Amino acid sequence: MFRAMRRIKQQVSQEECISILKSEKRGVLAVLGDGGYPYTIPLDFFYDESDGKIYFHGAKEGHKIDALAKCDKVSFCVLGKDNQKDGDWASYVTSVIAFGRIASVTDKEKTLEKVRQIGLKYYPNAEDVEKVLEQTKDRVLCLALSIEHITGKRVHEK
Repeated sequence: MFRAMRRIKQQVSQEECISILKSEKRGVLAVLGDGGYPYTIPLDFFYDESDGKIYFHGAKEGHKIDALAKCDKVSFCVLGKDNQKDGDWASYVTSVIAFGRIASVTDKEKTLEKVRQIGLKYYPNAEDVEKVLEQTKDRVLCLALSIEHITGKRVHEK
């Protein structure tokens, strides 16, 4: 169902894909938006190695939520950090694209647990996470992306 990577020599391992999902802070979620147009949203996220899912948080309404109600199939792209080899002006960049289906996390305790994990990835300390979570816990929606296919690719921008 999913295409094989055309430039197979640039493909990176599943382990490197997971490493990027664990370490990078932002990605872009693509959904099927209004009128059949793609709609992409930059998002904070948390990859949970224990269940292999990517978690997001956000409001309970909006373009993204409307699009997901019509079609739960998405792709999510994350760029790794650029790096250069000595004496080379061009960067090497690794990207990861995950395809799958998104569903709302309906269990309130699991929602709080996953949103807490997202917060711990970004906030400087657990106290700040708890403070924000206390203020927003009744309004927050947690989404879980179940990955069906994932690929990673390293390119030399030369």
